Amino acid sequence: MSIEITGFFGFLLFILSVWAIIKTVESRASTGTKVLWTVVILLLPVLGLIFWFFLGPRKH
Repeated sequence: MSIEITGFFGFLLFILSVWAIIKTVESRASTGTKVLWTVVILLLPVLGLIFWFFLGPRKH
């Protein structure tokens, strides 16, 4: 079973993933937490973004 994300949705997912990774790197979280969130965002593109949005590190 293969899931392919192409076209506009794939481009939007790419932009949101890059944005989430940048926000994660800018946060005050520990290095290990930043690496973990980056891996989650990259390995689980849709679910990773949803988890990051609700549970990810904040810039505070």
